[in-house]
Amino acid sequence: MSADHRDRPLTVNTLPLPREGEKPVAAGKVLGAYLRRLRREQGLTIKDAAPVIRASVSKISRMERGENPPRERDVLDLVDHYGVRDPHQVEAVRELLKQATAKAWYDEYADVTPGWLKRLIGLEDSAIEIRTYEVHVVPGLLQTPGYAKAIVTSGLPNASETEVRRRVDLRMARQRLLHGPGRPQLVALLDEAILRRPVGGPDVMVEQLEYLLGAAERSGITIRVVQFMKGAKIAPSTPVTYLKFAPGGPAELVYLEQAAGAMYITSKSGVESYRYVLSELWGAAASRKKTMELLRAAIKDYAGHPSQRRR
Repeated sequence: MSADHRDRPLTVNTLPLPREGEKPVAAGKVLGAYLRRLRREQGLTIKDAAPVIRASVSKISRMERGENPPRERDVLDLVDHYGVRDPHQVEAVRELLKQATAKAWYDEYADVTPGWLKRLIGLEDSAIEIRTYEVHVVPGLLQTPGYAKAIVTSGLPNASETEVRRRVDLRMARQRLLHGPGRPQLVALLDEAILRRPVGGPDVMVEQLEYLLGAAERSGITIRVVQFMKGAKIAPSTPVTYLKFAPGGPAELVYLEQAAGAMYITSKSGVESYRYVLSELWGAAASRKKTMELLRAAIKDYAGHPSQRRR
């Protein structure tokens, strides 16, 4: 590292203007990307930057990826160290800081939201495109309350009624992003087994599958079924979710849900490999017409179940 790095010309000297009501995760991603550009412009490594705020290399890396709400003092010290002196730029940084550390709607559900899930919800809120492949259950963004309750009670058999209700409420609240302005494009690829796995019983499945039929008619939502024979050779054994974001921060990442947590893939090669998998699954998926036929056939079977006929 050169001792006079702060005398180098600063060509990356503009910060994307914060938008009114910017969501915390989106603001944090923009701010993190800006810090990374500034550091690289000065020819500094993450290891060079860490001592400036007495932090670890991993903390600087997380800040630049916008993973955690940043501390104001840390950000301002780094910006100053990178040579930003223009009052307007510093004020723009302060505004993004304010937005990045603001309370998000899902903070209300902190008692039932582990950190890995909180991050996903924030990323969903700031995504412009979500592509997901599900193996076992309907994606959370498309679940009905009855189906979600069955999933929660099955996974947490000792949970209280209050905890179950709050987890279901959180899942329903997540779905608001599909209805408002600026909603992301959602592509949901469902393994055919999901249609035949009787989560919650026939009544719940009829309601859930009818909901999917209706959702598939809405603008911005695409649902396709990956049939057993077509997806056998290419389908991963675990769910995969790809998220794409607007310019100003990291462009894309992949979320892999696991039994007791999640993994976030941000490396270029990692994202590309999962993007390829989703592309192959899309090519193998049933057409829209065939998907609707499969959903209706499953609804008919559940509606004709003995427990339904006795009603």
